[in-house]
Amino acid sequence: MLIGQVRGVRALCEVAAQGSFSAAARALGLTQSAVSQHIAALEREAGLPLVDRGTRPVELTEAGAVLVRHGRAIMAQLEGAEQALAAISGRRAGRLRLGSFPTALTTFVPEAVRSLRAAAPDLVLTVVDDHMQDLLPRLAVGELDLAVVYENPIAPDDTLGRLATVPLFDDPYRVLLPDGHRLARRTTPLSLADLADEVWIGGRPGSAWFRILLHGCRVAGFEPRTLLTTDDHRAVQAFVAAGLGVGVVPGLAASFPSPGVVVRDLATDAPVRRIGIARPPGEPVPPPVTAMTGILLDLTRGRRRPREGRPHA
Repeated sequence: MLIGQVRGVRALCEVAAQGSFSAAARALGLTQSAVSQHIAALEREAGLPLVDRGTRPVELTEAGAVLVRHGRAIMAQLEGAEQALAAISGRRAGRLRLGSFPTALTTFVPEAVRSLRAAAPDLVLTVVDDHMQDLLPRLAVGELDLAVVYENPIAPDDTLGRLATVPLFDDPYRVLLPDGHRLARRTTPLSLADLADEVWIGGRPGSAWFRILLHGCRVAGFEPRTLLTTDDHRAVQAFVAAGLGVGVVPGLAASFPSPGVVVRDLATDAPVRRIGIARPPGEPVPPPVTAMTGILLDLTRGRRRPREGRPHA
């Protein structure tokens, strides 16, 4: 049975990650011969070839790719079990692998990390910066213990629906205007339609945050004319400050406007992303996950509107 081939599965996953038997051997602290033997035993058990040994870098067969996809989840779960057992026995401090999308990392996440480290100085804490399209799969396979994520209310993600989630707050989009722009003097909230004839800065068509915005523009009856397609909000602000166009970004991305950039609110029908916390499903919840969840809930309380209240775990 494949369940008895943990070493082989680990070796196959490392070969897939490293691209060669020799590199996988170095990463695992084994000889190249040992890695080859582990994978050969795994192939005998599976009854199928798993690696195409004639390619450089080494490529997986279809069966190998399937096994690696499941194997990574298994390895992550086993590593988590080892960590939990070591923490219970007192041989090792607990561990938290926290993921987050960039604008949360530059606003409220650092304070949450500081609070957790102060409360649990021995905790082995790793923070991973990644985009939404990569955070969710990493949570699903157990590479992360917890992540700050956001939901697209227009097109919910199936992967997010399979995770355990806790909502934090809504993040309405805001407008970035060059200083001196005719709309910068407006004191009332703007609508997306007010920007229909402007040149727009920022947003790659495939990015999660821009898909939310693009839907809002289409509902308003237009397609934005984009000069610069980027997910780097610093670049968006630099182009706006130079007077090259306007930007509409999530509120967190407008928290620290650059010189020459004026931030204005959108009307109540503004696009919004719903920010929350996600973790792999299952009980019991590891204590570091519970601790960080509580810290994030308390830290973002002021960002929640009265109707949102305190969400339930």
